[in-house]
Amino acid sequence: MNTLAPNDLVLISPQYLAGGGMNKINDIIGPLVHLFAWPHEHNPRTRHIDIDSPCGSVFLAFDPGRQDGVWWTIAHHEPYWQIEFSRQTPSEAIASVTQALPQLLGDHRHADRIPLAAESVAHLAKNSGWEAPSTASGMAWASPDGHCTVEHSADPVHPWRFEHSVYDGFDTHWTATFTPEVPERLVAQFFTHLATTIPVERVFRDAPYLVQSLDAALITPVNRAAVNPHVHHAGAQLGRAVHRR
Repeated sequence: MNTLAPNDLVLISPQYLAGGGMNKINDIIGPLVHLFAWPHEHNPRTRHIDIDSPCGSVFLAFDPGRQDGVWWTIAHHEPYWQIEFSRQTPSEAIASVTQALPQLLGDHRHADRIPLAAESVAHLAKNSGWEAPSTASGMAWASPDGHCTVEHSADPVHPWRFEHSVYDGFDTHWTATFTPEVPERLVAQFFTHLATTIPVERVFRDAPYLVQSLDAALITPVNRAAVNPHVHHAGAQLGRAVHRR
């Protein structure tokens, strides 16, 4: 029985089920602005944010007013490539991409604090238990619970595509798309956070409604944990794995 209150702080895993977590927006843009001094503009009325790399080659936009639900866009000018994330894409996975951008451009300050993915998507998927059903147009992997998928195809527009939903339910949908020239390291950077067992922090009411009582989601309290909340969550993960065996 769920005894969590709407305002309770919780840990949720897997990360792809946790929703956007918009109170984490500073994790996405903060390092670029405060650690690397990327120029930015913010419109308080529309909440639109534009950020440019100092060299002018990379552009990041946050636009919560877009009717198509795509809230985040990262674009590189030459060669041209683009990444887009929809509203409920977990902030932590987006942040892993934005925080890697300076190193991609040769700025290795704070590299010790921002680890980059060292494995390919295929290796990450295999090591994380994501299934790889065969497809006619490329490769595809599905999370163990089937709610999240990643496809690598010959699509000339979006060869890498991530999709998520819980029983096709309202407010659980999110997508992430990558155009052909996007460095695969950034794709792997994003996927690393989806495939990890490390939980993310949310206010319980901000978790998608269908996730709040979903068997596939592990949700544990932060403030009421008898031990360190992450240790408590890890113990619950272990207990769940043993029970399933």
